[in-house]
Amino acid sequence: MATIFSRIIAGEIPSYRIAEDDRFFAFLDIHPMHAGHTLVVPKLETDYLFDLEDELLADMMLFAKRVAKAIEKAVECRRVGVMVIGLEVPHAHIHLIPIQKEGDMNPANPKMTFTTEQFKEIASRIQNAF
Repeated sequence: MATIFSRIIAGEIPSYRIAEDDRFFAFLDIHPMHAGHTLVVPKLETDYLFDLEDELLADMMLFAKRVAKAIEKAVECRRVGVMVIGLEVPHAHIHLIPIQKEGDMNPANPKMTFTTEQFKEIASRIQNAF
C-alpha cells in the first residue's frame, strides 16, 4: 500500500506544493511547527532516509537546500532548521522548519494552524522565491 506521501505525490491527496522535479517533491506540512514548515521527500518510496542510495540522498539534500533558500526569502526567520525523525510516516523525508531559536524545532511544541487561504499564500511566497 502506498504511503500518504506517495499518494500526495500522485495527486490523490491534495497538498500545498512548493517544488518538484523528476525525483523529489516538497510541500507544506499541514501540522506545521512554524509558517513555511516544509517536507522534502523522494518520489521513490523508501522507508528510511539512510536506506536511499548515496547519490539519491546527496541529490535530495541539494534539492532541500534550494527549497530552504526559498523559504528563507519568503518567511521571516533566522535560519531554516533541518530535522529528520523518520518514524511518523514510513517514507523518507526531511523537515525544513523556519526558526528563530533552537527551541522552535521541538516536536512537542504545539503545532500551528492556518486556513486554506493562509497555506496557499505561504506556499505561493515560497514557490515564487524558488
